[in-house]
Amino acid sequence: MLDQPIAKIENLRVEFQTKDGPVVGVEDVSFDVNPGETVCIVGESGSGKSVSSLSLMRLVEFGGGEIAGGRLLFDRKEGEQINLADTDQDLMRTIRGNEIGMIFQEPMTALNPVFTVGRQLTEGLRLHKGLSKKEAEARALDLLKQVRIPEPERRLKQYPHELSGGMRQRVVIAMALACEPRLLIADEPTTALDVTIQAEILALMDRLKRETGTAVMFITHDMAVVAQMADRVVVMFRGNKVEEGTVKEIFENPQHDYTKALLAAVPKLGEMKGKALPEPMKLLGRENQNLDPIAGTDEPLLEVKNLVTRFPVKGGFFRRTVANVHAVEDVSFTLNKGRTLSLVGESGCGKSTAGRSILRLVEPQAGHINIDGKDIMALDHNELRAARLDMQMIFQDPFASLNPQMMLGDQVAEPMRNYGTHSSVEMQKRVEMLFDRVELPRSFLRRFPHELSGGQRQRVAIARALALNPKLIIADEAVSALDVSVQAQVLNLMMELQAELGLSFLFISHDMAVVERVSHDVGVMYLGRIVELGPRQAVFEDPQHPYTQALMQAVPIADPNQRKSERELNFKPIPSPIHPVGYEPGPSEYKEVSPGHFVLTSESGY
Repeated sequence: MLDQPIAKIENLRVEFQTKDGPVVGVEDVSFDVNPGETVCIVGESGSGKSVSSLSLMRLVEFGGGEIAGGRLLFDRKEGEQINLADTDQDLMRTIRGNEIGMIFQEPMTALNPVFTVGRQLTEGLRLHKGLSKKEAEARALDLLKQVRIPEPERRLKQYPHELSGGMRQRVVIAMALACEPRLLIADEPTTALDVTIQAEILALMDRLKRETGTAVMFITHDMAVVAQMADRVVVMFRGNKVEEGTVKEIFENPQHDYTKALLAAVPKLGEMKGKALPEPMKLLGRENQNLDPIAGTDEPLLEVKNLVTRFPVKGGFFRRTVANVHAVEDVSFTLNKGRTLSLVGESGCGKSTAGRSILRLVEPQAGHINIDGKDIMALDHNELRAARLDMQMIFQDPFASLNPQMMLGDQVAEPMRNYGTHSSVEMQKRVEMLFDRVELPRSFLRRFPHELSGGQRQRVAIARALALNPKLIIADEAVSALDVSVQAQVLNLMMELQAELGLSFLFISHDMAVVERVSHDVGVMYLGRIVELGPRQAVFEDPQHPYTQALMQAVPIADPNQRKSERELNFKPIPSPIHPVGYEPGPSEYKEVSPGHFVLTSESGY
C-alpha cells in the first residue's frame, strides 16, 4: 500500500493544565504526510507547530500537555496502522527513534554532555536493532560520513562540547537517521546555524530523503527554508491550520491574510537591487508608515584602525599561554553618522568580538578606536565609563541581557539612574516615551521579562539602549532569534529610529537578507579579517572575494523556483584561528575595485 500516508493527523487538540485552567496549545489541526515527501509546517512562535510534532512522538505529555482529542494514525513498517494517541508507552518506546526519528531545535540540549558522540550514536542501534558493539560502531562511523562530518573517527571519541554548533546538529541528524525511520520530524533544525552550514544541512536532508524514501515533517518559521525544502506547506496560526497547499501555491498565490502577511515580512535577497540606500519594509496592515530611504551623512563617527584582539589558550602544568586564538586580526573601517555598517560572516569569524572590542568589553591587543573625536583606547576606567554614554549595545538574547527580578520600567530607567542624567520626574516621562517609541503598551512598565515574548523583550532591550541618547548602537545578532513578522517590525523600528534620531548602527549578523535590507555599508569577515568592504550595493551586486561569493551562493531565497542544488554548495572547511605564541600574521592589504569597495589581496587569502 504505497499510496497510504505514513502519518495522518486528524482533528488534533492539545491542552496544557495551568493554575488558571486549561490552555489550548493546538485547537484543531489535520494533515497527512506521504512517503518520500517533505511537509513544512510554518507559523510563528506559539502557533502550535512544535506541539503538533511532540504530540506525534507522544512527548507532549512529558511537558505537561495532554492530547485532548483527535487521532494520530501512523503506518508502521509491518503495514499495520495504529493510533498513536492511545498507544501505551512501552510500544511508543519501540516506535520512537526506530520508526519516527526526531531532530530537535537546540543541538546542545538534545545531546547528553557526559557521553561521547560514539556512545550516543550506538545506543539506539544496540537497543532497537540488536547490533553488537562492533557492528554498531561501524554503522555509527558510516552515519557520520553520510552527514559529511570531517575526521569522523576522531569525532566518535569526542564529547558534544568539543564540537561546533553545526557539527553537533549533524550528530543529532545522524542519530535521528540511525535506525532508518519511516518518518523524520525536524523541529527548526537550522535556526541556530550559519548560512553555509544551514545550506549544507538542508541539502543533506534532501539527499537522504531521496535515497531512503523517508517522509519528512519539517517545522520552521523561515520562509526561505520552506521554499528550498517543501513539497507541501501547512500554515499554522494560534493553534489552527489556516492554509495548506503545494509550495508553489503558497508562495505564488496565498489565500489567507495571515499567509500573505507572513510572506510580506520576509526579507528576500535581491529585493534591494538597484537601490543604494536602505529603506524600511512594507508591512501589511500598516499603511501610514514612512518608507523613505535613509540617507545618513558623510561625517565620520567611528573610526577603527588595525584592531587586533586575541585570546590566550592556556595549557600544561603551570597554565602557561601556549597559543593564541586570533579572533580579530588587523581590522579597519569607518562608520559615518546616521548610517549602518554591517559585519557579516559565519560563527567564529570574529564579528562579535570586533563589536565588543570597540566598546572595550573585551580588551584589544592593539589598534585605534576613535568615536566622535575620543580615542577610546587611551581612556582610563572612569573616562571609559563616561564615554559609554555615547555607545550602547543590543545583545542577541534579550532574556539573558535583562534582569529577571526587575520590572521592565526600572530596567529601562537604570542607565539614566546610573549616570544621573535625569531627575526622577523626567526619567519617568522618558521611560514612558521610550516604551511608546518601541511600540510597547505602558502597562508593560510594571511587568517582568518572563511575561513577554521574545520580540517584546528585544524591544525593551532597544528602549534601554536608547535611554541615554547614544550616538552609536552596536547590535549583535539583535534579530536572529525572532520570528519573521516580529523581526520585520523590530528592523523597521530600528530604521525609523535611525532616520529620526540620526543613530549610527554597527549591525552584526549572519543573515544576508536582513543585512541587505538595513545596511549602507557592508564588511564581510572571515577568520578575523575583513575580506571585502564597501557600499552595500557594490558588495551584494558585484561580490569580488571568493568567500563573499560562496556566502551569497549559500543563502536560501524565499522563492521555490530558485532552489539550490547540492552541487552549487562547495565550501572549504574553515581553518583554525589558533596559532602558536610567536606567530605574527601579515598585515591586511586591500585593492580598491571600485570607489569605496575594497577586497583583501594579502597572502592570508581564502
